[in-house]
Amino acid sequence: MRLGRVHADAGGARELAQSIATVATGAGTPTIALITDMNEPLASAAGNAVEVVNAVDYLTGARRDPRLHEVTLALAAEPLVARGLARDLTEARAKLQRALDSGAAAERFERMVAALGGPAGLLGDARKLLPVAPVVRPAPAPRSGFVQAIDAREVGLAVVELGGGRRRASDSIDPSVGLTELAGVGKELRAGEPLALVHARDEEAAAAAAARLAAAYRTGEARPERAPR
Repeated sequence: MRLGRVHADAGGARELAQSIATVATGAGTPTIALITDMNEPLASAAGNAVEVVNAVDYLTGARRDPRLHEVTLALAAEPLVARGLARDLTEARAKLQRALDSGAAAERFERMVAALGGPAGLLGDARKLLPVAPVVRPAPAPRSGFVQAIDAREVGLAVVELGGGRRRASDSIDPSVGLTELAGVGKELRAGEPLALVHARDEEAAAAAAARLAAAYRTGEARPERAPR
């Protein structure tokens, strides 16, 4: 599981993770909790359809965001070891990488989608099958420098304001809106270069999301050290 929020207290996260794992294991379900860095988006996309496309690209190998790849392998390796399907995490990660590289993981995912009533050819036709926002605009960086920090919560709220999430249970969701090409911590940008691409229903919504993103990013002159994932 993932625990964390912007600038979360590491000690508190560890205490909570240990508590959850202890209670679940004591109830008869052996549990391991992983604490991951959530102080920036995990992948380069945030939204509904755009995240599905990102996942399809990950499975097919068209594009694998490094942070997403690292956390995916970490999460998937633990159950393989826990269930005796791999001797250790090194072997588990190697098995997972082979499943990705051979196309076996992608093929299994596509079968699962079809079995649940989705399209049989999702992997090859994701961009044709999924809804597309009518407006795609860059969110310009307000100043030059290296991305020092990102308020990940604000990034998520930008997606919500675009219509990609609910504030109330009665709210409808627009699956086409979201953000892609999100710049990560350590990225060097010049003023005016995109922090991300905004996928919106209209120009007004795109401009509001771009402004929110600009406020969520902090840049500086020095390249920052990356926190352990």
